[in-house]
Amino acid sequence: MESLIAWLFVAFLAAELIVESLLNEANMRHLERQWRQGRLPDLFTATISPETHEKSVRYALAKGRFARWSAVYGTVLTLVVLFGGVLPWVDRLAGGAGNFLPLPEVPGILFCLAVGGVFAVASLPLRIYSTFVLEERFGFNKTDVRTFVTDRVKGTVLAVVLGAPFLYGVLWLMRATGAWWWVYVFVFIFAFQSLMLVIYPTLIAPLFNRFSPVADDSLRDAITKLAQRVGLRTSGIYTMDGSKRSGHSNAYFTGLGKAKRIVLFDTLLEQLDRGQLLSVLAHEMGHYKMRHVLKGLGLSAVFTLAGLWVLSLLLDYPPLFRTFGLHEPAHHTALVIFSLISGPFTFWLAPFMNHISRRHEYEADDFAVRLLDDGKPLEEALLALTVNNLSNPTPHPWYSAYHDSHPATAERIHAIRVAGGGEAVAAAPGGGAGA
Repeated sequence: MESLIAWLFVAFLAAELIVESLLNEANMRHLERQWRQGRLPDLFTATISPETHEKSVRYALAKGRFARWSAVYGTVLTLVVLFGGVLPWVDRLAGGAGNFLPLPEVPGILFCLAVGGVFAVASLPLRIYSTFVLEERFGFNKTDVRTFVTDRVKGTVLAVVLGAPFLYGVLWLMRATGAWWWVYVFVFIFAFQSLMLVIYPTLIAPLFNRFSPVADDSLRDAITKLAQRVGLRTSGIYTMDGSKRSGHSNAYFTGLGKAKRIVLFDTLLEQLDRGQLLSVLAHEMGHYKMRHVLKGLGLSAVFTLAGLWVLSLLLDYPPLFRTFGLHEPAHHTALVIFSLISGPFTFWLAPFMNHISRRHEYEADDFAVRLLDDGKPLEEALLALTVNNLSNPTPHPWYSAYHDSHPATAERIHAIRVAGGGEAVAAAPGGGAGA
């Protein structure tokens, strides 16, 4: 049975790697062919210069080549951890360290954190290359070595400070609540996620970036009036020093309850004019007004509950644990094994999740146009974001369906113009600018 489980997992892992690799190669070839043939949606011709178009193509191809090797690296790393004796070795170390502390959950907490640490350390070369080579080559990287190291240290401390009590709660409930533990754990996880949404904007995010109230009084007043029109009460409108790490730009709405806030990257303030900024914020307010965040939480809750139920069926199944070098079932090892093997068995859900996300983007665009009674500023903002972020204007449709949470810029502008009764443009499927 152990051999069957191992081969089944490897088959699904290989299928995931093959599908993602084929889509990546198809996207790269499609992009290069479109560029060499001079194909570009008409709406971009007056916005993207030939030099910028070439640079965006080179950027997308560079990211594609990086994705090619990082996917292989990630697959090999997963196989080494699962079949290379890493899990039993870490379990022995965690068990020995746990003998010095009285709580029965301590070895499990140490085990989960240690395995997470293995992946974090192993992924450092990819992070370093992405930041200091790939992003640097195209002028986006603003992160210095000190900031990079500080971010890693802060992230590690946060993982321990937040992860340890979270894991304690999960492992305690698994031990103390009997056969229906997975229902109690689900409630605990959902409550923890909701708490994070409340404290993230005010306690966690400021550890990494500086947030300042929007200094431009007239802009702040305009945003406040816009928020009042849609009934959005926020704790403030802030700018974030995104330029500290990257030249990419965006805006977002975050938090729950009284912790809700609107955040603008400082790079966005430099790249867009007043009308374009308000259109981007109207889009973000559309996500709030149409309850996209809550819908996302609800969908996440369904998948979490389903996953915990499946885990409950496997929790006391010895062959699963022996497959990966562990002699007997344990709650903490079950959590880690399930988190590592579930991805290859569920990767085919990605297009479904992205379809929902893209539908939400269309709805938020439509809301912004109706709120402002003008689609032109949002069109201009989307084009500016595409140019400034060197987004791929013509991705392969299959690649986009699998990977992209946002429709292509051309698709979004086409939808805006159709909804507004304006001139339609040829749509190029794929992932577009943020916002």
